[in-house]
Amino acid sequence: MHGDLQPRESELSHVRSGPEGARSTMVDVGAKTAGARRATARAVVRFPEGLLAKVLAGGGPKGPVTEVARVAGILAAKRTPEWIPMCHVLPLDHVDVEFAPLDDRRLEVRCTSACTAKTGVEMEAMVGAAAAALAVYDMTKALDPAISIESVELLAKSGGKSGPWLRPAH
Repeated sequence: MHGDLQPRESELSHVRSGPEGARSTMVDVGAKTAGARRATARAVVRFPEGLLAKVLAGGGPKGPVTEVARVAGILAAKRTPEWIPMCHVLPLDHVDVEFAPLDDRRLEVRCTSACTAKTGVEMEAMVGAAAAALAVYDMTKALDPAISIESVELLAKSGGKSGPWLRPAH
């Protein structure tokens, strides 16, 4: 801890209160022990009626939609600290991006990230899922600009002091 800034229980981990007010800070993980960390996140892309099957069957106007989006998700996960200011640079051991239709209009994009580190990989999984969903939109927007990204959410995480967590069923 630096100066008069003290964390308080149940407050945001990246905000410290001091005599001059609140300020942002990167969490100090120097004293933590590295351990296996894993997280899975998803984004959901919604397509207008009849379009998702066409996209999955033959790709889009710019090429193989899911393969380009998979690479975009992996690259984004690897560069998460460039997107999210308070994230630590992590030595990712694995990033995987998968696609599955949820129904005839919604495509689920899942990203799983794993590493051995002092802090979790939730943001890497979420950034990977979000970037892959954005790439799906970019690859298909010429077919219909009404395509949308409905959600980005953490599904599960493991490792670290807080232990495993699984999103409750909706």
